[in-house]
Amino acid sequence: MLGAPQNPRATIVELERTPVRLLDDLGVQVLVLDEIHKLLAASWREQRVVFNTLRYLSNELKLSLVCFGIMEARQAINGDVQLARRFDSISLPRWIADKEFEQLVLAIVRNLPLKEPSVLTVKGLRRILLVSGGVSARIFRMLNDVAIEAIETGAERITDEALERYKPVGEDEATFQ
Repeated sequence: MLGAPQNPRATIVELERTPVRLLDDLGVQVLVLDEIHKLLAASWREQRVVFNTLRYLSNELKLSLVCFGIMEARQAINGDVQLARRFDSISLPRWIADKEFEQLVLAIVRNLPLKEPSVLTVKGLRRILLVSGGVSARIFRMLNDVAIEAIETGAERITDEALERYKPVGEDEATFQ
């Protein structure tokens, strides 16, 4: 019969050390955190726990920390002065109508699980840029949603007409990007 641990504190300490040991054993050098801005929804105390953990991992394992998020992400990181000094802030510009944008869209479309080739004109590319506002996540979401519709309808390709019909699920979502 299993009983209560002899020393509950020792068990907690081991639970805290296990992930650190695993990260070290695996040779992890970079810890990537996405949507770091969501920390702002946490209580001050919860934010402290996360920041302390990040500082500890960075110090103990000599990890590089990479955080992604919307503009408020910087505000979340700035909540901890010691942690903020460890980061450089880089803002990604929105996509514009240029060759790089065209190449991005073509790369995404080429990798979608569609049976037929998709041929987009300048009109379709403009529609993607207009609806997405040049935000990468919205571009991916739009093309993914249109591809799902193409599969469900049997069209099996993305067309300019499908892009014209596309309506983002949450129009107000753009307010928070």
